[in-house]
Amino acid sequence: MVRAIRGAIQVDGNDRDAIIAGTTELVSEVMERNRLTTDEVISVFFTATPDLTAEFPALAARKLGFHDVPLLCASEIDVPGALPRVVRLMAHVATDRPRQDIQHVYLRGAVALRVDIAQ
Repeated sequence: MVRAIRGAIQVDGNDRDAIIAGTTELVSEVMERNRLTTDEVISVFFTATPDLTAEFPALAARKLGFHDVPLLCASEIDVPGALPRVVRLMAHVATDRPRQDIQHVYLRGAVALRVDIAQ
């Protein structure tokens, strides 16, 4: 069965280290909370708000060992008043876990994006 896991984090600034550190934290939390290995990850789609241009968020996943997992980065649409400096992800995973057991991960200021499901 394939499940999608969502997540987001607000990073400290538009610099390479902040984007890598924040994305590393986000991906690590998604993997840990859902008890996943990279073998179970089918693909990960990352987006970043238009104010984050210093690095591709997918680089953090590569550094975590996602070597043979398809990764893609894109820019979020520039909505006036949207939360700035946010990296989002949607991971597709192979799991037998029911939908209600999937843990979506929203960290730092990004908790405000989905207070209904943030843990």
